[in-house]
Amino acid sequence: MTKHDVANRLAALYPRRWLQGYVRWKVRMDPAYRAAFAVLQDRTLPLLDLGCGLGILAFYLREHGYTAPILGIDFDERKIELARNAATRYRGIDFIAGDARAPLPEGHDVVLLDLLHYFDADSRKRIMAGVARAVARDGVVVIRQAIHDGSWRARFTAFIDDAARTLRWMKAEKLQLPTREEIVSAFDGFEVEVKPLRGMMTYNNYLFVFRRVSS
Repeated sequence: MTKHDVANRLAALYPRRWLQGYVRWKVRMDPAYRAAFAVLQDRTLPLLDLGCGLGILAFYLREHGYTAPILGIDFDERKIELARNAATRYRGIDFIAGDARAPLPEGHDVVLLDLLHYFDADSRKRIMAGVARAVARDGVVVIRQAIHDGSWRARFTAFIDDAARTLRWMKAEKLQLPTREEIVSAFDGFEVEVKPLRGMMTYNNYLFVFRRVSS
């Protein structure tokens, strides 16, 4: 199945034409889904998708043969309802509305795509501490996040995301890009891999992979 086939299949899960167009564009253009699958594809631990939005990642993983249970959590109840309605084709996927700062279920792999910059520094610290506690022994955390580094890409990313918040597509309290050091320091004791993840997009995005090493 080609990337375009997957994009069309996932777009068809959603009810309105503009939403279908958005999903189709995300799957075709955003490298985050492919990068997350590359890390998770052979794993069997349940997956926590924090800030899951419309549930696109969960459905993308299923379309590529990923079989572990998936729980998506998002603050935006509108998106959770759309994700639940779209999930009827798949087994083992649940979505709930919740705050990323609340206690998280333990014993999971965890994914966060484009979440942290919608919170202030104290909230980000709380979220990442909760994620570190939730990760199972031998578990993995996958974070795709734009970072603040003074570059034009960072300024452009902030502008686009602020526009999305203004238009109320992103239900967020604040817009503040974290630094690379802030994210890495929250996962002390984990094996760390960090690399740019932009694809054809101009955002200042990086992929962070943290692996908990069992003692």
